[in-house]
Amino acid sequence: MELADLTAVELVAGYRSRELSPVDVTESVLARIEAREPSLQALYEYDAASARSAAKESAARWHAGEPLGPVDGVPLTLKENIATRGTPVPLGTAATALSPAAADAPAAARVRESGAVLLAKTTMPDYGMLTSGLSSFHEASRNPWDLSRTPGGSSAGAAAAAAAGYGPLHVGTDIGGSIRLPAGWCGLVGLKPSFGRVPVDPPFLGRVAGPLTRTVADTALLMGVLSAPDARDHLSLPPALLDWSALDGSLRGLRVGLHLDAGVGLPVSPEILSAVTAAAQVFEAAGAVVEPVDPFLTRELLDGLDVFWRVRAWSDLLALPEDRRARVLPYIATWAAGGAAASGVDTYRGFTCIDRMSVAALRATAGFDLVLSPTCAVSAPPFDHASPTNDPQRPFEHIPFTVPYNMSGQPAVSLNCGYTSDGQPIGLQLAGPRFADVELLRAAAAYEQLRPQQRAWPVS
Repeated sequence: MELADLTAVELVAGYRSRELSPVDVTESVLARIEAREPSLQALYEYDAASARSAAKESAARWHAGEPLGPVDGVPLTLKENIATRGTPVPLGTAATALSPAAADAPAAARVRESGAVLLAKTTMPDYGMLTSGLSSFHEASRNPWDLSRTPGGSSAGAAAAAAAGYGPLHVGTDIGGSIRLPAGWCGLVGLKPSFGRVPVDPPFLGRVAGPLTRTVADTALLMGVLSAPDARDHLSLPPALLDWSALDGSLRGLRVGLHLDAGVGLPVSPEILSAVTAAAQVFEAAGAVVEPVDPFLTRELLDGLDVFWRVRAWSDLLALPEDRRARVLPYIATWAAGGAAASGVDTYRGFTCIDRMSVAALRATAGFDLVLSPTCAVSAPPFDHASPTNDPQRPFEHIPFTVPYNMSGQPAVSLNCGYTSDGQPIGLQLAGPRFADVELLRAAAAYEQLRPQQRAWPVS
């Protein structure tokens, strides 16, 4: 195995024992990037020289026995919308004025304080509102498992980078599935933490930052860094000393819900249905009590949320000068324009769907320690599609399994549970009670050890 493909947990152990050096690891990752990036288009503001410098500084700290934090010397990327001081934040769109960010956002500040080797930012679609890497600013990112497909989105570049081995740690954001959906389509572990667990700036209802990695243990390691407090997020949870390393546990006795019908949206493909059902049988064989969960999302709630998000997007576009507004991806412009005719009553009713969806999710899942479902009903669409429907009038037919947990604030994680007949990863979503992030990862880690044999990563 190449150094670029070692987990973050393995790297830190190797640095501590002096069997590995951050310098050698970073060179291996940079070589991987040079080989794969021309086809994947996963990165923005890639800076090899800065990464080499950071790796040398980390090596000196490890040699002195004084690492800065849990991920010192570990190669890492940040999604493009997570501000880093001195770097413009285009939000995936050519409509943004490219002004250097004045300060690191919370996630960026925490990983720098811990000594991580920041390789680059990762690409995203316009305003993060697509399950795709299609963008008016970046080249469209590709899925390493199949270059004709999208890696998903909106944490598109992050997922492509993680699957291709651009180092072990990647940070994305999620407001409707933007970490979990690309994690599912790229065979990764993607965690949407409890709302407020990881401070973000600027905060917004439902939005979180979280890890995309290849293993549950790496996700837990990174969460120990990202979840540190930051006063800039007035919606964040009170600081809590959680033992993110406490992943050993059993599935025996867990009350597990099996949610196979979202109630709205795209029908679940037979192969995905079969793989998720098989995963539930693994839980049952390990001693969990598995019971069905009835559909709880409705067309009214999904469409109402769509109206509110369109109005918000239309408001943002109206604030732009006309010449910049014209640069927005046509799909996004068409979608946002759907909010132009919405009345105040329509907008308010759409906004209330956030709370109604939250209540529906919490009530439906209240009797369970975790709920299993597909991450998405279908496999990754073509790279140049904005979404599985590729229709701005039906934009959210693929998110009914993911978006309720953004609204309810519950933690949810996607990890691989199998492959389609044409070799595409299949995402299994596990959702837990509010604030039970560590318990959720513990169950995910237990399943990770029991799931079917995983295929080799698409690193070449």
